Amino acid sequence: MKKIGLLVAVVGMLTLCANIWVDNPQATHFIASPRNSGGAAPGKTGAPDEMNCTQCHYGAVQDGTAENILLISQGGAPVNNYTPGQQYSVNLSMISNPVKRGFQATALNSNNAMAGFFTGLAGNTSINGAARKYANHTSSSNTSAAAPNWSWTWTAPSAGTGDVTFYVATNKTNNNGNDNGDMIYLSQFVIQESSNVGLEEEISNFSIVGLSQETISLRAKDAIGRLEGISIHDTNGKLLSFTPEVQAENGLFIINRPSQMQKGLYFLTFQANSRLISKKIYG
Repeated sequence: MKKIGLLVAVVGMLTLCANIWVDNPQATHFIASPRNSGGAAPGKTGAPDEMNCTQCHYGAVQDGTAENILLISQGGAPVNNYTPGQQYSVNLSMISNPVKRGFQATALNSNNAMAGFFTGLAGNTSINGAARKYANHTSSSNTSAAAPNWSWTWTAPSAGTGDVTFYVATNKTNNNGNDNGDMIYLSQFVIQESSNVGLEEEISNFSIVGLSQETISLRAKDAIGRLEGISIHDTNGKLLSFTPEVQAENGLFIINRPSQMQKGLYFLTFQANSRLISKKIYG
């Protein structure tokens, strides 16, 4: 009788646990992937041999071209290429500026090894990782009430490294207090090593051929069909306009000129074949 009673009790407990598991499907999410309001564990950027934010957030992966804006600058001016060993400011923003948000980024060379190193900005970004370093949001920079950009310092790698690819994953959350229903945006941005003989115009391969009150016209030396992630910033880094994509028309790229763009210096930044390009505009 005691054995039968014990068996009934065990079966009852298993049934109760099964019912709780079914009635609370979020339990599987919580156990498998706890939320990380202060930054993710290393390896969630979508870079080669890595996972992305969906390992911890049950959401759909999206193309980040129309969402993620990455600017690499020095002395306030965006750059087309890097000088080995120099320090640069990296600024990442999400065009939708969601109420709750997060990110992780890394920078790799052609062998998928860390290219240079990162230094975080207190209260805005944190750095983790071992062989590969990762920039992350913090618990005080994961909402739209914080600064519009995440910023950190990148010290460029040694000479001969060549192209460096920044892998970026951002999380546009639905702020439901759980880890489901989020949108994950993955992007890649390539920056070239400076050439000893290359001038900015030669490296960028683009020239501004028209500037009116309504439009900005660019021409490419090579056959390029489209530009992606086109942004215009002022010298303070304020975003004036963002266009996800512009197709070539008779060899020209026609970009709408923002109404806030008056007389002065501005920066036009975009991606062509995933490469970061920046042009100075004197309005």
